[in-house]
Amino acid sequence: MPEDNARTGWFFRDGAPPDDNAYFENMTRCVFQASLTWKLIADRWPNFKKAFKDFNIEIVADFDEDDIGRLLSDSSILRNRAKIEATLVNAIVFVKIKEEIDTFRNYMDTLDKSENYRFVKKELAKRFSRMGPKSAMVFLYSIGEDIKHED
Repeated sequence: MPEDNARTGWFFRDGAPPDDNAYFENMTRCVFQASLTWKLIADRWPNFKKAFKDFNIEIVADFDEDDIGRLLSDSSILRNRAKIEATLVNAIVFVKIKEEIDTFRNYMDTLDKSENYRFVKKELAKRFSRMGPKSAMVFLYSIGEDIKHED
């Protein structure tokens, strides 16, 4: 994980993200981060914010095939179809959580965080696209959860 949190500006270690869009942005960053360097993602992240409409959940949840085509032709971001489609799917899941429980923070508060978040990692993997165990760990850490590093 990056050492210079001030430069990246996306780790919420002293408190939770301010809103669902910030949670969604962090999750998306973790999805795109998988198998890539921190620097590559950090350098391109402003372009991601623009391409994904500042990670406004409602807007991204309404993206269609034309938007996928636009993103796949945007050389300023990483053009990985599976990760782009996962971002759209995850936006829809965030909308459903908002309808069910009101906020993502409320959703997180309903989950069993014992055993170093074992259940939470499984739940995130079941509910969200491309959120495997490692990505889930980074995501949980980035949103200020008290998760411990595992080898």
